[in-house]
Amino acid sequence: METDRRHRRYLLTLVGLFLLIWGVLAIDPFNRHDWLLENLLVVGLAAALLLGHKHYLPSRSAATLIFLYLCIHQLGAHYTYANVPYNDWWQALTGEGLDEQQGWERNQFDRLAHFSYGLLLAYPMREVLIRMGLRPGFWSLILPIDIVLSTSAIYELIEWFGAEMLDGGLGRTFLATQNDRWDPQKDIALAAGGALIAMVITGIAVRARRPHRQSRT
Repeated sequence: METDRRHRRYLLTLVGLFLLIWGVLAIDPFNRHDWLLENLLVVGLAAALLLGHKHYLPSRSAATLIFLYLCIHQLGAHYTYANVPYNDWWQALTGEGLDEQQGWERNQFDRLAHFSYGLLLAYPMREVLIRMGLRPGFWSLILPIDIVLSTSAIYELIEWFGAEMLDGGLGRTFLATQNDRWDPQKDIALAAGGALIAMVITGIAVRARRPHRQSRT
C-alpha cells in the first residue's frame, strides 16, 4: 500500500511539473495557431491516460520517458519545430554554433523530436502491450517498433493533410519540412531507429535480470 502511494505521488509530481512547464511555454509562443495544433497531441495523450488510468498506471520508468518526450514536444510547440534556437544556446555555452560545428544547413530539432518519439515512447508502448496480455518476449520487443513505424507514418499523413487544409504560411510552419522533400521518410526512419535502440536496450536489460531472478528462486 505504501509503495502504491509513493508511486501515485511520483506520477502526480510529474504531472504537476509538466503542467508548470506547459504553462510557462504557453506564454507568448512563436506562432499561437501552430502551438494550438501541436498541443492536440498532448490533449490526445492526456485523454488516453485519463480514460485508462483505472486499468493502466505507467511505471516510474515509463512515466518518466513520457514526461521527457512531452517536454521536448512542448519546446518544439513553443518555438515551432523549425525555429527552436538550440544553435544560439549552444553558441552561448561554447562560443561556436552547433550547426556550424556539424555542418548542418537546417534546424535539427524536428529530427531530434522524431528520434525521441521512438526512443522514449517505445518502452511505454511495450509496457501497455504486456499489461494487455502480451507475453514478455520476442514479440513484446518487435511490436513497439511496428507501432512507432505505423503511428509515425500516420502522423506524417496528418501533417500533409493539415498543411493542405491550412493557409500557406501556417501550413508550412506546421509541416516543418524546411524544403527537404524527403523529410517525412527521414522522420519515420529516425523514429524507427529510436524505437529499435530502445528495444535493444530493453532486451539486454531483461536478459540481464533473468539470472538474478533465477538465483533468488
